[in-house]
Amino acid sequence: MDTDIVRFEKNGTVACLTLNRPEQLNGLDIPMQKVLLHWLEQVRQDPSIRALMLTAQGRAFSAGGDLELLLADREDGMSAADAAASMMREWSNPLIAALEELPVATVCAVQGVAAGAGASLALSCDLVIAAEDAFFLLPFLPKLGLVPDLGMSWYLARGISRARALGLMLLGPRLSAPQAQQWGLIWDTVPKDQLQSQASQLATTLASSPASAALEARRALYRAYQSDLSDQMAYETDRQQALLASADFREGARAFLERRPARFGPRPAPDL
Repeated sequence: MDTDIVRFEKNGTVACLTLNRPEQLNGLDIPMQKVLLHWLEQVRQDPSIRALMLTAQGRAFSAGGDLELLLADREDGMSAADAAASMMREWSNPLIAALEELPVATVCAVQGVAAGAGASLALSCDLVIAAEDAFFLLPFLPKLGLVPDLGMSWYLARGISRARALGLMLLGPRLSAPQAQQWGLIWDTVPKDQLQSQASQLATTLASSPASAALEARRALYRAYQSDLSDQMAYETDRQQALLASADFREGARAFLERRPARFGPRPAPDL
């Protein structure tokens, strides 16, 4: 496995994964997906890591899937369609799921283009911060006759209005980062020369939160999409009961009352 195609760095409690195929615009081929999954597992297993920053080298965050690979004839006789579906089931979908279930907060820094699967990868992070000249592109349906994948339709349905989601899917326009922020699809836009520092600062801030905060927040939010108010309040009460008994809550409450920064405990070791 060529782990250099995704660089891993750790700075205190913050880990950083950098897509490192700039000549290929960081296209998400199978080797890159394998390496991303490898490093995400390392992050999951390291209880000293409390936040993850996902970024990329070069002029693009990611141009998405490799079309030439999807069209190529295979020696094993498998059709291109079957091969693509197999890749998604074995590598692509588990990659998005791994980010969603990661027990630390995640920040994605987007420069240049985030297209297709690359846009899905970015939006699977908790907070997306983009350079002001960055843009998102969903060419699936109008250019290729495909539906958005890697969870993109799920993120669009929950991130923006039906009209805007369908417009992006049916027309595939170039969506600028400022417009994506205005629509509520991403968290923030910053000048290009401040992207890395601002994303790093955001990850550092998130790393100071209680260890379970990101996963608890994701699960509560996603459950709310499927629950009525009564069911959601019951869920919140159950989770609050458990969290009120935690050492992190007691430390946070004491720190708040004493007007000092909280010193939350380490992240529990993962279940193997």
